[in-house]
Amino acid sequence: MAGTARDTGSQQGSGLDQLRGAFTSFLGAQVGNLADKAGDKLGDITSGLTDVAENGGGLPKAGLRMLQGDSPVKALIGEKAKSVKDSVVGKAKETFGGGGGGKGRGSGTSKVMNIIEVLDVGVPIRNVYDHWTQYEKFSSFTKGVRSASKGKEDAESDWKVKVGPSTRGWKATVQEQIPDERIAWTSEGAKGTTRGCVSFHELTPTLTRVVLLVEYYPSGFFEKTGNLWRAQGRRLRLDFKHFQRYVTLTDEEPDGWRGEIRDGEVVRTHEEAIEEEQQAADEDQDTEENTDEEDTEDEYPEDEDEEEDGEGREEEEEGEEEYR
Repeated sequence: MAGTARDTGSQQGSGLDQLRGAFTSFLGAQVGNLADKAGDKLGDITSGLTDVAENGGGLPKAGLRMLQGDSPVKALIGEKAKSVKDSVVGKAKETFGGGGGGKGRGSGTSKVMNIIEVLDVGVPIRNVYDHWTQYEKFSSFTKGVRSASKGKEDAESDWKVKVGPSTRGWKATVQEQIPDERIAWTSEGAKGTTRGCVSFHELTPTLTRVVLLVEYYPSGFFEKTGNLWRAQGRRLRLDFKHFQRYVTLTDEEPDGWRGEIRDGEVVRTHEEAIEEEQQAADEDQDTEENTDEEDTEDEYPEDEDEEEDGEGREEEEEGEEEYR
């Protein structure tokens, strides 16, 4: 009996040892698999970091988290969850129209800035308009305009403007220009686009109202940041007042551009406009001279009638004396 019990205990002990050994082997295999997978992931991250060092590539986000102190497993799981979240958010934006994949005013990524200013200038409307068309002189009395010059075509001009600490360039195209009435333009630049219109209104022969409206679409980090602080609007507002001061106080006779533009095309050149104005002035002068001559001729018949009336009265008086 004692021998039987010892045999049974020995069998149970050996079976438990076998089970323990099998379980230990299983755990070892699972740990090995996890280590292999983690090693592969770490190898990918290492390759990415090597690419950054050698080729200037982008730093993997999981590697960045590891550099910040996260464990390899935590970094990988965190980036995987973030990737899924970004994917879901992106799909939602596409579905509801919240995403912006384009550039410029149609993307919805930047808020348009509207600038509206009205100033009265104590100068005749023609002088104010002619001063406005002299773009090359803007840099002499404003602080924002660094330089402005006419392009190859009369409807084009190149501008360099300082906004804050940076200087930006724009190529402007006049879409409509009617002398002494209005100028409408568009402009394109690397850091933004604009649409604008300035109109001139005669209040009295020596007082002109100028209305300026500009739509500004910023592009780029600094421009969008500056837009939040309204830097562009303040700059334009101050330079508009500089224009008012300059036009009001200057004694210089402006030699403005008197041509006409429709739909971005010149329909009447400056020379043609000056010639037409000269012809109209000559016709008005001829009309005035003819009117003066007619008025002078009309005076003579009245004098003759008076003389005739005088002679008739003298004859009547003589007849009365003879009768007496």
